[in-house]
Amino acid sequence: MAILEVNHIGKRFGNTKVLEDVGFSLEEGKALAIIGSSGSGKTTLLRCLNFLETPDQGTISVKGEVLFDASRPRAGKEKELRKKRLHFGMVFQSFHLFPQYTALENVMLAEDMLAREREDYKQNKKEIQEEIKKHGAELLDQMGLRERMGHYPHQLSGGQQQRVAIARALALQPDILCFDEPTSALDPELTGEVLKVIRGLAEQSTTMIIVTHEMAFARDVADHIIFMDGGVIVEAGDPLQVIENPREERTKQFLARYNCEMKI
Repeated sequence: MAILEVNHIGKRFGNTKVLEDVGFSLEEGKALAIIGSSGSGKTTLLRCLNFLETPDQGTISVKGEVLFDASRPRAGKEKELRKKRLHFGMVFQSFHLFPQYTALENVMLAEDMLAREREDYKQNKKEIQEEIKKHGAELLDQMGLRERMGHYPHQLSGGQQQRVAIARALALQPDILCFDEPTSALDPELTGEVLKVIRGLAEQSTTMIIVTHEMAFARDVADHIIFMDGGVIVEAGDPLQVIENPREERTKQFLARYNCEMKI
């Protein structure tokens, strides 16, 4: 059964059509990779799913619940918007860590903000804070950052910062974890450590959408792959088939530049 259903999503910025009739489904515990050239609409699609952008048309459903329907009046309440975003965890290209907080504090922040809305927060603040701290420490340990919990972002490598960002995204236990080119801001030397973490999450059946330029990684880790161009889905299917034996000419042209990487 699909955990995510995306139907007929369209998005314009002024007169520029960025997404056109985009639709797909994603099963729970599966990883979906989205590939394509810069400007093909990949990041805008992720931002629409995370309610950082509002589509002009289409629907988005998670676990059978319609979270967005462009044909319906749109609720503008920030609290309602935050509730919808909880279904998705977002890992950005450039980390977006708060420099004034330690790694552990960065991971704890969202969970702490959410906890403050609980009716029993003031009464049980100390116990709740301890639970949040323990959970954050466990996530950083999972990322291989046990010894870096008290470090500030400027004291961490790019790869370590991105792993903190992944832990932060996992903190609220989202239904779907989204990655927007998570290694694009990293040196090649640091890319491997982040991809190793994502590969581990896939092995744990974490439901994920991964926008990436790492073709070999997408082929080996994803359960399904989508190739986008010009705001539309040109080709979709089994990763091995799409990347090594694409059917569409535009997909073949895009992948031609990655031939050497594919053969490694």
